Amino acid sequence: MATTSKEIWIDGEFRPWADANVHVMTHTLHYGLGVFEGIRAYQGATGNVAVFRLAEHIDRLFDSAKVARMEIPFEPETLVKACLESIRVNDLKDCYLRPLAFYSDGEVGLGAVNPVRVSISSFPWGTYLGKDGLEKGIRAKISTLSRQHLGSNFLRAKICGQYTTSILAKREALREGYQEAIFLDSNGYCTEGTGENLFMIKDGVLKTPPERSAILPGITRNTVLTLARDHAEELGIEIREESFARDELLLADEVFLTGTAAEVTPIREVGGSTIGEGGRGPITTQLQKKYFDAVAGKIDKYRDWLAPVE
Repeated sequence: MATTSKEIWIDGEFRPWADANVHVMTHTLHYGLGVFEGIRAYQGATGNVAVFRLAEHIDRLFDSAKVARMEIPFEPETLVKACLESIRVNDLKDCYLRPLAFYSDGEVGLGAVNPVRVSISSFPWGTYLGKDGLEKGIRAKISTLSRQHLGSNFLRAKICGQYTTSILAKREALREGYQEAIFLDSNGYCTEGTGENLFMIKDGVLKTPPERSAILPGITRNTVLTLARDHAEELGIEIREESFARDELLLADEVFLTGTAAEVTPIREVGGSTIGEGGRGPITTQLQKKYFDAVAGKIDKYRDWLAPVE
């Protein structure tokens, strides 16, 4: 089913979805140098709609642009307001937002620096890895492709062209009957999924690769780490940001992925090896519940993560 909505914000104004087009000579289409974000809004417990950690996502968009040496022709506050207005204009409740900054058409060639354009699309989008996956866990495999070396790409930035490896790994996984792929780095350590951060639990210790490794330090990753640390005693866990290899992952009691699209999705199998009891584990279940309570505005402590659509 095609993704669609009513209108898209582009270069400071709303246009009908079908009319928000670009030229085939758009520089980013040819060479991949653009930056983007994925953001979710949720209808909360009171019926009001709010965007989750909107300011942090827009800040990261500008950080990505800085790394890419791209000058976004709008202030962050303008894009924050445009995101909220996009939800209102499209009369959305639970939805996904995709801000994108890209180089337009003009000169051709790697050295060309064409004008930067910005769009914000908002549309309904359900659970990325499936509702069944949230409840029962998904099947993943170790990708035959490696995560890029820190010296070869800007892994802290969400740059369009850097996702080609993720696309190929995702398609490889789907062809083989899995829902997701997990990357190893050049030293054989687990890094992340194709668009998600990776967590494992063993004997009450929650681990995720550290920010210095070949990962994108995700906003949802930060959210889950915050929830885990704030409730560590209740959950009976210790939290460590440290590297782990494939065999440690396969011997884990629980494994899960985090991301704006994936939210908190358990992994029940990796490459034919059952993880733990082969389903959503107890600690993952509790963290998942706390995450969904936070995005729904049910926990007062985390209300400042929500940007209301008024």
